[in-house]
Amino acid sequence: MPAQVAIVHGWSDTSKSFLKLREFLRAHGYQATQIWLGDYVSMDDDVRVEDVGKRMEAVIRAAIAANELTVPFDLIVHSTGGLVAREWLSRYYPDGIGAPVKKLIMLAPANFGSRLAGLGKSMVGRVLKGWNNWFQSGTQMLLGLELASPYQWELACRDLLDPSASGQGAGPYGLDKVWPFVIVGSRPYVSQLRQIVNENGSDGTVRCAAANLNVVGLTVDFSSSADNPTVRQWRSRSNDAKFPFAVLPDRDHSAIHEPEEASGAQDTTSNKLGELILAALDCNTVDDYRNAYTAWNDIAEQTARLSRDAELLKAAFKSRPPDMQALHQYLQVVSFVRDDQGQPVNDYFLEFFSPEQAGYADAVFFHQHVLDDVHVNSQSASRRCLFIDREDLVTGFYRLMRSTEKRELAVSISAAAVGDNIRYFDKRYGATGHLVVHAENDGKREGLEGRLFRNTTHLVEIIIPRQPIDKVFALSR
Repeated sequence: MPAQVAIVHGWSDTSKSFLKLREFLRAHGYQATQIWLGDYVSMDDDVRVEDVGKRMEAVIRAAIAANELTVPFDLIVHSTGGLVAREWLSRYYPDGIGAPVKKLIMLAPANFGSRLAGLGKSMVGRVLKGWNNWFQSGTQMLLGLELASPYQWELACRDLLDPSASGQGAGPYGLDKVWPFVIVGSRPYVSQLRQIVNENGSDGTVRCAAANLNVVGLTVDFSSSADNPTVRQWRSRSNDAKFPFAVLPDRDHSAIHEPEEASGAQDTTSNKLGELILAALDCNTVDDYRNAYTAWNDIAEQTARLSRDAELLKAAFKSRPPDMQALHQYLQVVSFVRDDQGQPVNDYFLEFFSPEQAGYADAVFFHQHVLDDVHVNSQSASRRCLFIDREDLVTGFYRLMRSTEKRELAVSISAAAVGDNIRYFDKRYGATGHLVVHAENDGKREGLEGRLFRNTTHLVEIIIPRQPIDKVFALSR
């Protein structure tokens, strides 16, 4: 008999939205007594993700003690439910030992935020949720969901990455622990006002790169040398296990949990959602899990190919195919800049350019056409989320290069002075050096480990030197 399954909804939703998913599971061998539907408060302003995770532990423990919930069970989560599940696991089962869940299936999880969380209450209320949610929108939840939020960074450092130099910490996920799976759509909304919030590289609400749990962490330190920063890649808490991640071209955020609903795609495309959910639930061995990573990655690449071939895209859909650019592969860079005394730096500029070019055309092109969005976090201006179109990077930016042998992307940093007495760097606004972060061969070149991968979020801590001018302290006879 299949394991029991619990389903957890997202922000502003309820379990009623998942009755169709429950019926889908029942149609494929699950009994009603095997399927649990979880509900939690997400629209009251005093509730944080951490509060829901704490209550989730109490409820699950009580159900297990009453012999109502059998261990191990499987967990399917949608959107913000992904953060709730990760909070619960990382807080109460930080090394994975004793975790009552084996398979964690994430449908469009907002693992690294959602652009919608930063929009005004009135816009979200009018466009997405009707007119009834203007006065309480779950303020604390939305702060955690906002792009580049301190909470997402802290959570990732608990369950996915160890940013310390020792890099010894274990997490709840791995081949011998909890198995996460991520499925996300890349089709924007097609209905009515919802089209207002559409964004390429997303399902209308969550970016593909923000959903992916295969995150990268780096520390870039300019404090010892403004010419040649040192780079240290953070250690994985899952012993470098790769988590299956699939991108579907026919599903928006509201359709990713309804496998049997028509999506407008041909059957071979439309049926993939249900097939992937069942495949994840049927995954039983380490080899099964490893094979799922390879197979799901191929699906993500097939979706990306639709963005380059109009005939292929047309053949994949019965009607109303998405724009090709909507299916582009993107990546996120979440930057956190601080000085070498540990103080956050709020006013800085990251400039992307080609080290081989002599002019400014490359930098202008990148910032106008490749860098689609920069979000400054409302709680901390030192934290920003940069949204980069990898397709335009490869097919546009690199085509500007005169040399075909060394097409590279580099970044430098400038920061405004603290005041008349304190500056950053030595009598300059910016670093004299730069860091190469990508090459035309997709970052596989030696020395570019961990830098700018497709469909991936990169957490980048940047340390810059804080420099007092001479008069701050002097000796005299």
